[in-house]
Amino acid sequence: MSGAPARKKVAALISGRGSNMTSLLAAAAAPDYPAEIALVLSNRPDAAGLATAAAKGIETLAIDHRLYTSREDFERAMQAALEARGIEIVCLAGFMRLLTPWFVERWSGRMLNIHPALLPSYKGLHTHERALADGVKIHGCTVHFVAPEMDAGPIIAQAAVAVRDDDTPDTLGARVLAREHEIYPLALRLVAGGHARIVDGRVMGGAPATGDLVNPRRD
Repeated sequence: MSGAPARKKVAALISGRGSNMTSLLAAAAAPDYPAEIALVLSNRPDAAGLATAAAKGIETLAIDHRLYTSREDFERAMQAALEARGIEIVCLAGFMRLLTPWFVERWSGRMLNIHPALLPSYKGLHTHERALADGVKIHGCTVHFVAPEMDAGPIIAQAAVAVRDDDTPDTLGARVLAREHEIYPLALRLVAGGHARIVDGRVMGGAPATGDLVNPRRD
């Protein structure tokens, strides 16, 4: 009699409070979730999210990028830590370091990122301010596989929010963040469960793009 499939071992990489990491931890607490958050790693020893994860019994690790002479040396230290723990999927959850192609290529198809905009629009920083300045009516967030180019890579899931006439960057950002906390666990579920896969540069079996995430796949 065979047991349930082994859950994928996931590392969440953070640089601050890690609110998206917290949403992943909450989802992974469900017994039918196909992934476990086995490690929370930060490039900042003072990142508040490390204490949050430790309080939930998750292994934490700080690798201070300031102690390394090059970006690649820092990434080699991260890679060694991930390999030593048998990590299978990496989730960037507010990790504020640009990654080199050397690191990205080692996690091709196995590293996810969440971005507070509807990619390919508004790559980079200050997405809410830029969206308001442009007068767009729809804004949102995107979970994607990581590619060497910044905020690029096949899209797994997106969620949209309506932009209100009285929105500020803070009010718009708060509504987008609430959607981030919904679609990141969903995207990881699809990837870890083997449903979302890259075919010819696009994700097949990803989440439906809708403003309300009506009837997302749960299988």
